[in-house]
Amino acid sequence: MTASASPADFAALYADHFATMRRRADEALARGGFDHLVVPSGTQHWQVFDDRDYPYAVNPQFKAWLPLTRVPYSWLVHTPGRKPTLIYYQPSDYWHVVPDAPSGWWVEHFDIHVIRKPDEALALLPRPAARCAILGEPQSALGDYVPNNPEAALLYLEYQRSYKTPYEIAMMRQAQRLAVRGHRAAEAAFREGRSEFDIHMAYCSAVGQDPSELPYNNIVALNEHGAVLHYTELDRAAPDPLRSFLIDAGASFHGYASDITRTYARDTGGEFQALIDAVDAAQIRMCRGVRAGADYKRLHVDAHLTLMGILKDFGVITVSPEAALETGVSAAFFPHGLGHPIGLQVHDVAGFAETDRGGKIARPAGHPYLRMTRVLEPGMVVTIEPGLYFIDMLLQEAKQNGHGDSIDWARVDAFRPYGGIRIEDDVLCTDGEAINLTRPAFAGAEAALPAQAA
Repeated sequence: MTASASPADFAALYADHFATMRRRADEALARGGFDHLVVPSGTQHWQVFDDRDYPYAVNPQFKAWLPLTRVPYSWLVHTPGRKPTLIYYQPSDYWHVVPDAPSGWWVEHFDIHVIRKPDEALALLPRPAARCAILGEPQSALGDYVPNNPEAALLYLEYQRSYKTPYEIAMMRQAQRLAVRGHRAAEAAFREGRSEFDIHMAYCSAVGQDPSELPYNNIVALNEHGAVLHYTELDRAAPDPLRSFLIDAGASFHGYASDITRTYARDTGGEFQALIDAVDAAQIRMCRGVRAGADYKRLHVDAHLTLMGILKDFGVITVSPEAALETGVSAAFFPHGLGHPIGLQVHDVAGFAETDRGGKIARPAGHPYLRMTRVLEPGMVVTIEPGLYFIDMLLQEAKQNGHGDSIDWARVDAFRPYGGIRIEDDVLCTDGEAINLTRPAFAGAEAALPAQAA
């Protein structure tokens, strides 16, 4: 799929994806002992003691079938052997924008019924409700149709979501290209000396998505703020002096996410830039390790050893990488996991699944924040996001635990004002070499995108 992919290209890929979804649904129903799969799109949620709603978030099980992310109170119904039904909520409303009539390259695959009021769906849902596997949140309940989320069906469907179809990979490639536009604009704003808030706004403008459409809250961190792993405060004034910039930000395309992180130094000839370059080179090598049969737990532990080797080279630690890992010193500098599955959700499901019938693969001891423990297989997409940070709380804990001699504190003081470094790409596992979905998007950042990207 190229940058100039057309709706016709998506249509062909979607037909195969749709067939895959039907097969998976048939198996899920058989395992759960149900006759119908019923998936509500989700509802609006209202703030307590107020008439304002929270930003709507579509049910991932719904958007797995359809490129529709802004149609609350709609329903999808699949019955084996029948054409799936879409109950499409299009209200009569003059207060808000009404969704357009269903159209595009996916509509031919569904029997579509338009409703004007949410409770009109009751006449169209299959009966009895007790024979339906209903996947959704409790707030989506309508009459007898209360989401039951049967475990056997849900375990199977979430496990299968690990294996992306060619259609899904095409959607994720487009999400990469959108995000890279934002990353380029954000770097330019940083170079101009702009504030975190201004950089964030430049990102959103370049992507063409507001925060409610992005797959997660942007992390836009200048200087020491890069040491806060999920920093989202967005200062309105730029610091002086301006030293460094860490941005972790993605984009959405028809319900699929990208998740990209880059780190920049103001002084491109200084030592912090050299440290960024070392992490970047190591990250590229780590991405190549996304191969069928590779244990993600092993990739994570190996990343610790590699990153500690970099800190050893830069004089930040005084012990071997192996000793830093064994004593927990490495976790003071690299406290999060190497990455996670990604797809319909940024932290996609089934990262710990032992089989499609249940079971959990434990994290390695001493690594409580790893979000993926499975052996990689073709079709999986994971992030690879090594990082090095100078976090006072964690460094003090290392000292209090008796490992202060393992760290050169003068070198820590030299790097502390820069906060930290994280480099993150989204990588597809195949039968052969890994396919990095992110790096080519940076290489072709000016490529055109189809309309209606969110």
